[in-house]
Amino acid sequence: MADLNKIVDLISECSVVEVSELVKMLEEKFGVSAAAPVMVAGPAQGGAEEAAKTEFNVVLKDAGASKINVIKIVKDLTGLGLVEAKGMVENLPATIKEGVAKAEAEEMADKLKAAGAIVELQ
Repeated sequence: MADLNKIVDLISECSVVEVSELVKMLEEKFGVSAAAPVMVAGPAQGGAEEAAKTEFNVVLKDAGASKINVIKIVKDLTGLGLVEAKGMVENLPATIKEGVAKAEAEEMADKLKAAGAIVELQ
């Protein structure tokens, strides 16, 4: 039997995107779905279009009181230089990243919100 702790350690070193790809590969290999079953009582807020959305844009609406920390996070998330990241944060609203998976978009938004920014996923 494989050492499950080693597998967990390897997975913990992966990015969210890599883990998502791994889940898809496992689903295909074993013919299963990792999605939890969902009961639908009626039309969801946002409708079917929102539920079917797989790619999101991370939009910075306001940098908040801690603008320097937000600039550093934007720099890290985008790979931009410090001057470009500062320019992005000063010209709001600014799309930080486009077309990212929901989990990655939420992770990015959480980092920005922790620094005091106001972020929207579109």
